Amino acid sequence: MINYPFGSDSPKSFHAHQRFEFDLESGTLKRPRKPQNSPFHPIKMLKSFRNRVQYYYKLHPIMISFIALSFGFTVLVIILVYKRYFHLMSNYREFGTNSDNYPFVDLRNLVMVATHSVYTSTSCEEVDKEDSWFLLPYQKHPGQAATFVEHIRGGVEIAAKDDEALLLFSGGETRKEAGPRSEAQSYWLVAESQGWFGNQEKVRGRALTEEHARDSFENLIFSLCRFRELTGKYPHNITVVGYDFKEDRFVNLHRTAINFPATRFFYLGTPATLTSREAALKGESMVRAQFQVDPYGCVGSLRHKKLGRDPFHRTIPYPHGCPEIKGLFGYCQSGPYRGSLPWA
Repeated sequence: MINYPFGSDSPKSFHAHQRFEFDLESGTLKRPRKPQNSPFHPIKMLKSFRNRVQYYYKLHPIMISFIALSFGFTVLVIILVYKRYFHLMSNYREFGTNSDNYPFVDLRNLVMVATHSVYTSTSCEEVDKEDSWFLLPYQKHPGQAATFVEHIRGGVEIAAKDDEALLLFSGGETRKEAGPRSEAQSYWLVAESQGWFGNQEKVRGRALTEEHARDSFENLIFSLCRFRELTGKYPHNITVVGYDFKEDRFVNLHRTAINFPATRFFYLGTPATLTSREAALKGESMVRAQFQVDPYGCVGSLRHKKLGRDPFHRTIPYPHGCPEIKGLFGYCQSGPYRGSLPWA
């Protein structure tokens, strides 16, 4: 059988409807339409979008202006949020996320002893004698030095009962006449001289100092930051050791100012001397009233008092070691701080 090729001399077989389409209505063959390419033209699209915006702006200028401002404000907020986030992450990277970078990563509770004086004696044989301490006129009462020792003892004993507690003595170089010695170091040295009141093996290795605080609010917030530097986190529980007449200031004013949970905040108060108690209560009432008006101690008499307690112009390192609460350090308003806090 002979096979005849169709069309040209090509030996290829015939493919139906390869080049033409049959129109049923006209009864003729039509060449099929070539598909049109639709290349992407971003410039044309931008021009078209611009023309549409201009068109709608002419129709509704106020509404379009409002939409444009809202969009710009939203973009600005997003940029600021991301900038703050990446800045925070860079701080995390700077301090490291590896637990090996922190010497006390297993500790989770803070015991803070608020200091009140500098130990000036060259000997530690009479730590409970007033002559061994630098005392201001209002502190010169019989038994005053013994109250300092009781605060030290109280902090040590609380830490001894809690294996997860970090003990911090908090207080800076507050008196020029006492020399460049901090109150915190003074308390630590007294504890050392007393053998940590029978708890040396249990407490000494996790008892440190915070040496920049100039008032009670800084005792608390600086110790929080110091705890973060040493453990890589913020404390779960806080116990403050100080005079009993200062409990309301710490518990109801300072704790509230940093929005720390009341159920995790404790206070151990010891009494003042009998001869100083009346004057101490009167003075405390005045200071408490000042903190009620200025809870962060950043203006007026509270600020001037802090400046007077910094005779050697020490540079405060915080909040470099606790970037998560940087906003709290820069806050100076009479109302409560509304920013985010790690413990709130």
